[in-house]
Amino acid sequence: MQLTIEGQAPLHGDYHPSGNSNAAIATLAASLLTDAPVTLRRVPNAQNVANVLEIARQLGATITEIEPGTLQIQTPHVKSRVLDLTTTRRAPASMLFLAPMIARRRHVRIEWAESLSRIRTHMTALRDLGQEIEIDGTAVNLTAVEWDTKSILLTEMSVTATALVCMLAAALGKQTTIYNAASEPHLRTLQQQLVQMGARIEGIGSNLLTIYGIGENFKGTTIDLPSDHIEIASIAAIAAMTEGHITIHDVHPPDLQMILKGYERLGLNFYLEAPKNGNGKHILHIPEQQNMRVARLADETDVSIDTAPWPGFPSDLVAMAAVLATQTRGTTLIHEKLYDNRLLFTDKLKGMGAQILLCDPHRAIVIGKSHLRGEYIDSPDVRTGLGLFAATLCAEGKSTIDNAELMNYVFENVVQKLITLGAQIQVADL
Repeated sequence: MQLTIEGQAPLHGDYHPSGNSNAAIATLAASLLTDAPVTLRRVPNAQNVANVLEIARQLGATITEIEPGTLQIQTPHVKSRVLDLTTTRRAPASMLFLAPMIARRRHVRIEWAESLSRIRTHMTALRDLGQEIEIDGTAVNLTAVEWDTKSILLTEMSVTATALVCMLAAALGKQTTIYNAASEPHLRTLQQQLVQMGARIEGIGSNLLTIYGIGENFKGTTIDLPSDHIEIASIAAIAAMTEGHITIHDVHPPDLQMILKGYERLGLNFYLEAPKNGNGKHILHIPEQQNMRVARLADETDVSIDTAPWPGFPSDLVAMAAVLATQTRGTTLIHEKLYDNRLLFTDKLKGMGAQILLCDPHRAIVIGKSHLRGEYIDSPDVRTGLGLFAATLCAEGKSTIDNAELMNYVFENVVQKLITLGAQIQVADL
């Protein structure tokens, strides 16, 4: 897919975010813990979700679309004991299916395309839970071992490792305490699902969890997936940079606390409207922005946006924050503390006219406000693609993005939604 964008068109109107695709993937995996039907609502039509749905079908799940975005999953039997190379290459998140496979088949093999060091945290957690592990080259053979009481410390705040441990603790353990657990919104959704299926969990959504398992006695349930907080934050920034005025619905403010604090420091104005109908969903208003300036505190020499494990500022928004900083008057330090090489995309922003000094692979100084010009962008990375897309939307002139199907890898129809708000985008399927 190729996009041709005419920049600086202000966005106006109402935006309805999709369900969280990471929550969809985690809850789909947990649905295979039981042979009872599980219904998931607000499942986004995103490519990463489609990949995982296909894996679930291969493992024996029958998936029925009740209506658009609502799926019923029922798995009488888990048919396979193997996650092969083809599967793990296509969808690294397929590792989450290890939990129902171990719980229901007892002997499992996963073949991993990359170095096993990439999943060291996951393997360490499984060993700490007492699971029998045999390494065979770049493959791992696992045998289920039940336990009464265990307490484990995750070596990293890994989302996937936390999800795996939560599911296995509910299925194989009687009482499990997990320290240093990741706490992203999609993990909260998974934990709530496990409770609805019969487990008891203390500390839902926190870094310290105690899970009381139920063996094979999982019930069916219905789960409403939350809105994708990364999509909401991305659209809010794009609206601000194009000097538009939009209203974003179905917002859960706790999922945006640190993100909005970061945006405030970059001069973005917003206000939240409390729910009027009792459904608990807020509305986020992004008014037209005039002369955004960094909001530096009296004791600061510059403003910094630092990524951190949740509930800190998420790494998935570091590209969007960098682009937003180019449109804000002042100097901002973007500090990516979690991952290497996530700031290399700034070279493309510099090619569009941004004033950015890349200090090292983790830090970039952004001097705004910059007048961005349209540019050709090829093969945007999944994590930085939406940030570069935002840059083209606020740039003067015409831009072209090739291989833009990655825009819909995580978010559902985000390009078409922006066109509806007034973005000047032509889409060509190549």
